[in-house]
Amino acid sequence: MIQDQTQMFLNGASIKARHSKLGPFSIKIKRNERIAILGPSGAGKSSLLQIMTGLHDHTGQIEFLSKPINEWRVEELACKRAFLPQQHEIAFNLSSEMIISLGRVARVCDPLLPSIIQESAKIARVEHLLQRSYQTMSGGEKARIHLARIFAQLWDQQNGILLIDEPLSGLDPGLQIELLSSILSFCQNRSHTLVAVLHDIQQAIEYFERLILIKDGKITADLPAHPAPKNDLEILYEMRLECITRPGRKDLLIPCIQDAICMS
Repeated sequence: MIQDQTQMFLNGASIKARHSKLGPFSIKIKRNERIAILGPSGAGKSSLLQIMTGLHDHTGQIEFLSKPINEWRVEELACKRAFLPQQHEIAFNLSSEMIISLGRVARVCDPLLPSIIQESAKIARVEHLLQRSYQTMSGGEKARIHLARIFAQLWDQQNGILLIDEPLSGLDPGLQIELLSSILSFCQNRSHTLVAVLHDIQQAIEYFERLILIKDGKITADLPAHPAPKNDLEILYEMRLECITRPGRKDLLIPCIQDAICMS
């Protein structure tokens, strides 16, 4: 008997935004998948990710590990699902070490907490910031502290899911690639599924295996990242792209800035 490899299942799931309804979204996510969500600003990418968390009122069906997500106890869900939102502001001026430790708050007994904080901070490249006050940090440093927090949250778990919203914004190119490599390795080593909202088309093609394209609150395509879906991405962003084929590597897509098109 073949074991069901479905990690999360959305069937007609939607939420009401301020002026519109987003969805319905129907998606089946398999264990260990690497999925990038792409779309123009305001398309509904973050809303889709928030639906997956189970934190918002929604219509339709959402299952996580073959169980309706609203039937999970909060403590159980916190040990299997981690969410990194775009915004990183907090109400209190805590130390970075304390913020990272909040990823472990669902554990009643956590004897390995100090070492998990250290190791999570190390792979998020913030080990040197552990004693710093959160309010004294730059936006990029704050983002990395919260990345360490979700690493700590699922550090000792298997077959969980990370839902991350623009985790690399505000970082220099070298650090973006370094942290993306850390995220991918973290998930691979623990058989975690990764779903990420991204703005960088090439990062999505290079490092993810599946793309979900969203526009106007609807999924316009759900397709493999390779070969690069040039035509679908041109329609999504209403611009022309040049595709460069590289032997032994993923295709390279470059925007043609002076050759923009409007597709209706």
